[in-house]
Amino acid sequence: MQFVSALDRVSGMRGILCLFEGVCAGAADGYARMLGKPAATLLHLGPGLANGLANFHNAQKAHSPVVSIVGEHATWHRRFNSPLANDVAGFAKPVSGWVHMLEAAGQMGEAASRAVSAAYGPPGTVATLIVPADFSWSEAGQPGGAAPIRERAHVPPERIQEIARLLHSADSVGFFLAGTALRGRGLEAARRLAGSGRARMVANRFQPRMERGRGRAWLDRIAYFPEAAEKMLARLKHLVLVETEAPISFFGYPGRRSELAPEDCALHVLATLEENGAEALEDLANDLKAPALALEPAADADFAAPQGVLTPRAIGQVMAPLLPENTIVSDEAVSSGAEIEPSLRQAAPHDWLPVTGGSIGQGLPVVLGAAVACPGRKVVALEADGSALYTFQALWTMVREQLDVTVVILANRRYRILEIEMTRTGSARPGPLADAMMDLHRPELDWVHLAKGVGVEATRAATVEEFRKAFTAAMNGRGPRLIEAVL
Repeated sequence: MQFVSALDRVSGMRGILCLFEGVCAGAADGYARMLGKPAATLLHLGPGLANGLANFHNAQKAHSPVVSIVGEHATWHRRFNSPLANDVAGFAKPVSGWVHMLEAAGQMGEAASRAVSAAYGPPGTVATLIVPADFSWSEAGQPGGAAPIRERAHVPPERIQEIARLLHSADSVGFFLAGTALRGRGLEAARRLAGSGRARMVANRFQPRMERGRGRAWLDRIAYFPEAAEKMLARLKHLVLVETEAPISFFGYPGRRSELAPEDCALHVLATLEENGAEALEDLANDLKAPALALEPAADADFAAPQGVLTPRAIGQVMAPLLPENTIVSDEAVSSGAEIEPSLRQAAPHDWLPVTGGSIGQGLPVVLGAAVACPGRKVVALEADGSALYTFQALWTMVREQLDVTVVILANRRYRILEIEMTRTGSARPGPLADAMMDLHRPELDWVHLAKGVGVEATRAATVEEFRKAFTAAMNGRGPRLIEAVL
């Protein structure tokens, strides 16, 4: 409470109220993905932190810089087993790269600076600072100095030359890319290397952000299911890693390897998580004298015009010509995303924010944070109806902050991905009791009324024509809107 009251006494801090800690954690993740710098989250003791763990997990997997400030009971009160007493640091450690319990009020300024510095990394991380309540009302001394920010390390020239020799001498080489390699100069260098015919480029599916759309290299993301992923990497003899680890399957399945690259595929590292992968790719392309490639002209875009029944594929076809340039798109479409994504290859240049840690409920908070970070840009959430329920409260904050976010709810009334995974793990065909656990009817969710209940303008679309009309209006207007796309 002392921290909250300081908002009126200390200028320069913007307070954004979220109605659930999971929204707060996910919004900080989205903010960091777009700006590369941390927002601070303020949570109440161990149970409050516990409410945010799922999206802190996603933020940590995204290497997003986040400063997580968590209150603790007053020092003399901690020995009592009061109702909110818990192991705050124990909750924080699995989802944080840096955890510090403040031991004296006079250390607060220095500890705050260390938290900011730790959050930046590289790679970015969740830095959790735990502050006992009495330190907030005690004399705390001076603020800490400016937080030292480390730059990403340069990849040594000898490693660039080693990979260049590999590309000169070996066949069947692939690159597995994440982080800075999927934006700006990294993406352009990957385009040059792929265009020279020297290697195949594949993007890590679970990375925080990638630039996409016309005029940019379109890198296929590694497939979600292992059979398709293994097919993408089949016959590769060498796989070069850039700011990522070797690809593995999302789950372990009976009778299948966890590793997705062929057993005889050798792994090489061009850039670690701490190093500048974009710069390394550019240096490699220059070393190999890979030519710059002409950009694809926007006029070449060929947009389909579907009609009738609304499907995920039709949603992508409708969205592609309507997305404004520099739109930010968050993807938690889950089972529908694979059919939407290909059409957006021809959309105007945009940023794509995928699922990272796989914990459900990321999409709505991430677009909230992205919209705060980039107030002049359109923001679109592709959100499954089941996962949207986890962090529905984000809609309220979007209205309160008047953020320009369009939420597309993909309403198939099922936990479809869980059905698929149940079959894949060798479970028996779902009977009526198991099927009921995947079903979102009885009662049927009404997203139009849910959204309007928190002040979001909302409409329902059951046909392609209805969806096109609603999405066009959303792209031409401003403020939070929701479209329930009935599949």
